[in-house]
Amino acid sequence: MESWELRFDTLEALRLSSKGRLSYCSRWQEDEAALEGCVAPVELSPYCGWVLDSLGGQLAQEITPPGTSTPKQSTPLPKRASAEKIPPGSSSPRSSTEPSETKENDHSLLEINQEDVPALLSSKVAKVEGCIRMYEEMHRLKAKERLRQRQEEQEQMVRAAYAQASEQLKRFDELRELKRHQEFQELQEVMEKSSKEAQGQQEKLKEEHRHRAKILNLKLREAEQQRQRQEELERLRKEEGQERLRRLYSIQEELLQLNQQIDPNYRHKDLPRIDLSAYSNRGNQICGLVSGLIRTTSERGFPTPADVASTERALQEMRGLISSMQQEITAALEEKKRKDEEEKKQKQKELEKKEQMKSQTPAPVLQSGGKQQKEGLQFKTEESIMQWYQQLQDGAEQCVAAFSEIGNCKGNTEVKKIKTNLQKAATIPVSQISSISGSKLREVFDKINNLLSGKPVQTEGQAVSVTQHPQGLEFVCYKLAEKFVRHGEGEVSFHHDSAFPIAVVLSGIWELHPRVGDIFLAHLHKKCPYSVPFYPARKEGTSMEEYQRMLGYEVHDSKVEEQDHFLKRMSGMIRLYAAIIQLRWPYGNKQGAHPHGLSYGWRWLAQMLNLEPLADVTAMLLLDFLEVCGNALMKQYGIQFWKTMFFIQKSYIPRIEAVTSSGQMGCLSRLKNFVQKCLQAEEIPLPKGILTPSFWRT
Repeated sequence: MESWELRFDTLEALRLSSKGRLSYCSRWQEDEAALEGCVAPVELSPYCGWVLDSLGGQLAQEITPPGTSTPKQSTPLPKRASAEKIPPGSSSPRSSTEPSETKENDHSLLEINQEDVPALLSSKVAKVEGCIRMYEEMHRLKAKERLRQRQEEQEQMVRAAYAQASEQLKRFDELRELKRHQEFQELQEVMEKSSKEAQGQQEKLKEEHRHRAKILNLKLREAEQQRQRQEELERLRKEEGQERLRRLYSIQEELLQLNQQIDPNYRHKDLPRIDLSAYSNRGNQICGLVSGLIRTTSERGFPTPADVASTERALQEMRGLISSMQQEITAALEEKKRKDEEEKKQKQKELEKKEQMKSQTPAPVLQSGGKQQKEGLQFKTEESIMQWYQQLQDGAEQCVAAFSEIGNCKGNTEVKKIKTNLQKAATIPVSQISSISGSKLREVFDKINNLLSGKPVQTEGQAVSVTQHPQGLEFVCYKLAEKFVRHGEGEVSFHHDSAFPIAVVLSGIWELHPRVGDIFLAHLHKKCPYSVPFYPARKEGTSMEEYQRMLGYEVHDSKVEEQDHFLKRMSGMIRLYAAIIQLRWPYGNKQGAHPHGLSYGWRWLAQMLNLEPLADVTAMLLLDFLEVCGNALMKQYGIQFWKTMFFIQKSYIPRIEAVTSSGQMGCLSRLKNFVQKCLQAEEIPLPKGILTPSFWRT
C-alpha cells in the first residue's frame, strides 16, 4: 500500500513538472504493456544515482576549496532532487563500493554556501534534467525494445495461434471430410441395401411373373386343346351329320327306285288276276313320309340318328313291300309255270305217240366245216395276279388273328381303353390329312410314323404307344390301313383333289412300314375288286347278297346300295390307288425303289384291257385311272403307252359300247372325249390337285 502511494506522489510531482506537459506518442496507448512504464512510479537507475553522486562531489569540490569545510552552511537539495529517491535495492557501482565517500559528499553539499545555491541549482538542474532526459531516452529505448519484443511475442503468438487455428481447421476439415465419407459410405450402404432389396423384390416379382406366365401358358394350352377338341368334336359331328344326311338321301333315292319297281308290275301282263295297287299306294305313302322328314331335317340342320332310324325303318318297310310283292308274283308265276309244264308234258306225250307211229329214219349228218372260234377277251384274271391277291388276303387274316385278344376285349376294361386310344391315335391323324400346307402334312406323317415306331404320341391329351399292349402294333397297322381305304372311298369320292395328300402320306408310311401297305392293298382289293383287277365269279351256294358284297356293293338289311353311290366309291378308291403308284414321300429314302410304283399301275392297265368290259364300271375306272396317273405312265413308258391309248380308242371303247345301255353312256362319253383329246394333243395333262414343289415350302 505504501509503495502505491509513493508512486502516486511521484506521478503527481511529474504532472506538475514540465515533463508532465510533454506530448507523448499516441501509439503508446495502443499497447497496455508499453504504457506500463509511464504509469509506474519514476525510478532512477543505479546509473542515475551514480551520476548524481558524481555531480554532487564535483559541485562540492568547485564550490568549497580544498581544506575548507562549511558543514553548517550546507543547505538541503531541492525538493525535486530529494524527491527522486533511489529505489531500495538499486545502487550504482560507486555507491556500493564507496558508501562512506557518498556520505561525505552529501554532507559537504549541505555545507555549501546558501548564496551559491541558485547558480549551483541551475547547473545541477540542467544536469539532472539531462540525466532525466537520458533516463527517459533509455527508458524509451527500453520501452521500445520491450514493445518490439512484445510485438514479436504477439506476432509469434499470432503465428502460433494462426498455425494452431490452421491445424484445427485442417483437423476440422479432416473431421468434416471423414464425416462426409462416413455419411457417403452409410448412404452408399443404404442405397446398396435398398438396391439389393429392390433387386430381390424384382427377382421375386420376376419369379411370380414367370410362375403366372407358366400358369397362363398352361391355361392357354388347355384352352387351345379344349378348343381343338371342341373343333374336332364339331367336325366329327358335322361329318356324322353329313354322313347321316347322305344316308338319308341314299335311302330316299333307294325308296324312289323301289317304288318305281312297283309301278311296272302294277298290272302284270302275264298275270291279269294279280292286283298290286295296295303295294303302290303304300309305297307312295312311305316316299312322302321320308321326303317330309328330309325337308324338316334340312331346315334345322343335320339329321339326328332318330331321323336316320326312321328312314331306315321306312326303307325296311318298303323292302318288305317289295319282298311281299315279289313273293306274290313269284307264287303266281310258279302256279302259271306249273300249269305250263303240265300242258307241255301233255303235248310231249302226244308228240311221243306220234313219233312212235312214224317209221325210224337215219339222223342227218352235221356239216363239219372250219370251226370258227369267236374272237373275245378274258373273263378271268391271270393266275399269278390271283395268287398275289390271295396272299394279301391271307396276310390280312393273319393280322386280324394276331390281335384277337385286343380285338375281343369286351370284359377287360383296361385293354378296352388301350384299344380305344390306339384306334383314335391311328385314325384321327388320317382324318386330318389335307392339302392346306406341307408343314401340316408333315405333322400328320410324323404322328403316324412315331406311333408305328413305338414312340408315344399325344391323342386327346393322353400319351398313347403301341408298346402298351403286345398286340398293339398289329392292331394299329390293321386299323390304319382300313382308315386309309375308308378315306379313299369317302373323302376322295367327293373331293378328287384330296387323293394326292392322302396318297403321299400313305406312300411314305408304306416305304417305312411295308406291313401297312400290304394290309392296305388287302382292304382295297376286298372293298374294290376292280383294283386287282378281277371280276368275282358267283360260286354254287353263294347267296345273291354275298355275291354283291364280293362285287364291292354295300348290302344292308338285304338292300343293295344304289349304282351311283357304288360308282362314286369305286372311283374314289381307284383314284387313290392311281395317286399312290406315282407319288413318293419327298423326305424319304430317294435311293430305294417305290414300294408300289408305276409298274403295278402298268400291270393293272394291261390286265384291265385284257378283261371283257362291264357296263358303266369299266369306262369309269379307266377314265379315273388315266386322269390321275396317265401323265406319269406316259413319261415312264412313252410309245408303249400311246399304243395302249390307241388300242383303247380303236378296239376297247367299241367293246364297252356293245355292253352299255343308252342310259349308261355318261362315263363312256367322257372316256371317249378324254382319249381323243390326248391322242390329238399327244400329251396327257397333269392331274388336277397334284402336289407341286412349292406346296412343301408352305
